[in-house]
Amino acid sequence: MPTGEAFWLPLIFMALMGVAFLIYAILDGYDLGVGILLPRDSERQRDTMIASIGPFWDANETWLVLGVGIILIAFPAAHNVILFQLYMPVTLMLAGLILRGVAFDFRAKAPVDHKTRWDFAFWAGSLLATLSQGYMLGLYVMGFEQSLAAYAFAALSAVCVTAGYCLIGAAWLVMKTEGELQLRAARWARRCAWLMALGLVAVSVINPMISERVFDKWLGGDLTLLLLIIPVLSFFLFLINDRYLSNFPYDNDFGCWLPFAIAIALFVLAFSALAYSFFPYVVPEQLTFWEAASAPESLKFILVGVVIVLPAIIAYTLFAYRVFWGKARELTYY
Repeated sequence: MPTGEAFWLPLIFMALMGVAFLIYAILDGYDLGVGILLPRDSERQRDTMIASIGPFWDANETWLVLGVGIILIAFPAAHNVILFQLYMPVTLMLAGLILRGVAFDFRAKAPVDHKTRWDFAFWAGSLLATLSQGYMLGLYVMGFEQSLAAYAFAALSAVCVTAGYCLIGAAWLVMKTEGELQLRAARWARRCAWLMALGLVAVSVINPMISERVFDKWLGGDLTLLLLIIPVLSFFLFLINDRYLSNFPYDNDFGCWLPFAIAIALFVLAFSALAYSFFPYVVPEQLTFWEAASAPESLKFILVGVVIVLPAIIAYTLFAYRVFWGKARELTYY
């Protein structure tokens, strides 16, 4: 194992990359989820839903760019392997994100009778992006294995990750909207939560089965009892979310933020479990972070740029959420 800068610098960039992808999954996750949940039976509700993400959705994707950029520059060997294995789903994801961006702008500027078509395009782009991301996660968990079982698990992962995005998107709408749309969002959130739970259970069962190393980390070490906190806490969060939403609505919009906070906590717990399972590998069972890292001299140079750019991204993100906090308002263009 390397020492000194060759040890610590890859760890720093590993942490930065992990945080970038986690924040992306949370922030872009809810606006992707909102896109998938667009109802076909109410144009007014679609307008309100898109207005709720209008000030944020484009900036949310900055975290994806940051995470991929770190892989490309700090871990080029891993970038080559991962992109080679995931070329097609990555292409589909980018196509979905591009379609979303085009549809978002054109729905407000196209002729009125074309608006529904662009809403459908926004929905299709959102769904394509989330299914692609879930499929990629499934293949990654399976170590890029080329087998029918791996592809089946990746398909299950695609559905369950999409359900997770729908959960956090519906929870966002519970917090940001009112009236009938808020009630519909509560029903969506309750249904999607248990489908997401199915995906988490599947990953928790299959991951140790296909990797002896992961099995030993979770079930064969001194930390086993401590690690049980993650699934137990996740179960109780799902239960609290279900109980809260089953009695929705409440007077004075009491606790409307709770489902969104629970969804964030579930994302953090799931991400932490995956990170613990695969550490120190950036490519499962193939490349560790140290093996895939660039030279320490390059990493030090890159770190200077990160120290400048990252606070700026955090600052404008926090500023945007502060300015547009509260219930969604009509989205207008000038």
